[in-house]
Amino acid sequence: MKLLLDTCTFLWLAADDPQLSQAARAACRDPENDVYLSALSAWEIAIKHRIGRLPLPEPPTRYVVSRRQWLQLEPLPFDEVSAAHDVLLPQLHLDPFDRGLVSQAILNHMTIVTPDPAISEYPAPVIW
Repeated sequence: MKLLLDTCTFLWLAADDPQLSQAARAACRDPENDVYLSALSAWEIAIKHRIGRLPLPEPPTRYVVSRRQWLQLEPLPFDEVSAAHDVLLPQLHLDPFDRGLVSQAILNHMTIVTPDPAISEYPAPVIW
């Protein structure tokens, strides 16, 4: 299965945070699954860090890459097809980062690993 991590899921996985559900943790650790981190999440992390809403132990330019590699996650670029796909989504979620992740999941036949109930309203499978 191809899994796409929501930004909070990536952060909780990287920090071994107890907020990460057992099902999400197991799916991410299952060697049969390919687990991806979108460039959108790196961008969201950088923005939140810059405005003081997300403290990190090191700058996001190092943190995201080092944790992604340590967790053996595949990078997923955000392309124009995924960006344009937003117009096809109903306005169930107003966060552009989450809508972008939904578009990527739909177009790449991925399951999103997220606790966000609004994301589960879209036609992309969710694990939590």
